[in-house]
Amino acid sequence: MSVHPRSVPNHYKAEGIPPRQRILAAAGELFYHHGIRAVGVESIAEAAGTNKMTLYRHFESKDELVAEYLRQEAAKGEASWAALEAQHPGDPLAQVRAWLAAMAAHVADCNSRGCALANAAVELPEKDHPARAVIEECKRRHRDALVGLCAKAGLTEPEMLADEFLLLIEGARVTAQSMGADGLDARLMRMSEALIAAHRG
Repeated sequence: MSVHPRSVPNHYKAEGIPPRQRILAAAGELFYHHGIRAVGVESIAEAAGTNKMTLYRHFESKDELVAEYLRQEAAKGEASWAALEAQHPGDPLAQVRAWLAAMAAHVADCNSRGCALANAAVELPEKDHPARAVIEECKRRHRDALVGLCAKAGLTEPEMLADEFLLLIEGARVTAQSMGADGLDARLMRMSEALIAAHRG
């Protein structure tokens, strides 16, 4: 099933925004809310207020557009670590807790469909797809950043703790989609605090 062009938003058609930027913004929203496979280039071009010829002038294929969309999502994740450090300078444990709170809020958001990169990984199992390298590299860097933060916070077995956090959050995302998110954020934070307590030296 594909998304019909007339069913997609048209608020990316504002004048003065370059076509490439409009295409990426429209594609990002459509891919996230409808799924990568369900969205065709015609729907993206229509939502961006352009045409397929212009889309292919900026992106040689839909696969390359998907990869660039995921690079943008990965960049947002990278920026979030710097934001946490700025909010809680010199306090890595507070940064860990702030990251967990942000993840819990995302899980509880009724408009959220989970992690864009994880969703894409499910839809794109082919190892030679250009987006796969983006997904895998982002997930590795994300884990490495979390491991480093846990180590700076003086928590024991930082690699194990980072994996526990990530598995807990991924499980919460799936639960939110399948069973609803009511109260899930509070339970996620409670379980996270238990993990922190278990890893204090």
